[in-house]
Amino acid sequence: MSQQELLTRVIQVLEESRIQYMITGSVVSSLQGEPRSTHDIDMLIAIQKSGAKKLVEAFPPPDFYLDEDSILDAINMQSMFNLIDVREGDKVDFWILTDEPFDQSRFSRRYSERFMGIEMQVSTPEDTILVKLRWAKLSGGSEKQFVDALRVYEVQYGKLDIDYLEHWVKKLDVEALWRRLMDEAEKT
Repeated sequence: MSQQELLTRVIQVLEESRIQYMITGSVVSSLQGEPRSTHDIDMLIAIQKSGAKKLVEAFPPPDFYLDEDSILDAINMQSMFNLIDVREGDKVDFWILTDEPFDQSRFSRRYSERFMGIEMQVSTPEDTILVKLRWAKLSGGSEKQFVDALRVYEVQYGKLDIDYLEHWVKKLDVEALWRRLMDEAEKT
């Protein structure tokens, strides 16, 4: 199953199960900025424990690896779990929607976009930039995450809500990376 087919199937299952979701990460930064290949699909989901069994049943072995206990643990710990397409090696990282103000804000701002022939709920460019900057900081300065944020900024420049960005840059404590992004964007 191609990554596009996997993404289509995951979205279909989530929608049929009435599990709200938002695509984030490199899939969305490729849509909003500069395309790059990735084997991971990142999704933020609002799932209840009752939805875990439906999800597991929709992706059975031996073609998929998806563990119900991992889903339940992720819900309890407000963390993440994985779905793996065993044959192709593609992976979906499902991040549980938390009560954290930034999570709530970005999830409430998601919008529908057509990408790779699929209608999907995605994060806004502002939130994509913020998440990429946060991951760059958390990973000790990941250049890949920073460049993703920079490219989204460059492509979306003029359409971005700078006040929103600056509000969350302070709250997420990524001001140094934001300043660097602004400096590098001015050079191009």
